Amino acid sequence: MTESKVPEGTPVGVADFRAAMQLIVGNVSVITAGVGEDRSGLVVISVVSLSAEPPKVIACVNRSSSTWPLIERYRHFGVNSLGPQHQRVAERFSGFGGIKGKDRYEGAEWMTLKTGASLLCDAVAAFDCSLDEMIDRGTHSIVIGTVEAVRTRDAGQALIYWRGGYRPLDA
Repeated sequence: MTESKVPEGTPVGVADFRAAMQLIVGNVSVITAGVGEDRSGLVVISVVSLSAEPPKVIACVNRSSSTWPLIERYRHFGVNSLGPQHQRVAERFSGFGGIKGKDRYEGAEWMTLKTGASLLCDAVAAFDCSLDEMIDRGTHSIVIGTVEAVRTRDAGQALIYWRGGYRPLDA
């Protein structure tokens, strides 16, 4: 077991914080925003339920991302929970190979339900959300959305992020 001692009063360094966060298991989701040629998206592992009545979710989105202004402009976003078969989708939306904007959507089938946000046709769970509020904290915004429609396709597997990489999780 590795344990590190930090002198009292010393702020936590970015590298130490990131290393610790890689030890927290997170479900891999793609957040989508925008429409047509004016769309983008990103991978997050910070989507959580805020309320069941009414149904609301929270995601944390970096304000310097190409997706943040689209969420603000279009007032909607999609949350697409991924399975192991979506690793390439996750890599595209992570920006591997310099892929940006609408090009991230290539190689997968997408649909819309109510708000116009793009939803992955075979996502484990897809949430179509209208934007309620964006709360700025540090480098990110806490994005709060009302779930307008939901679609599930539970195959008993999920894609998780742990120790700096994508990994399959079976039920």
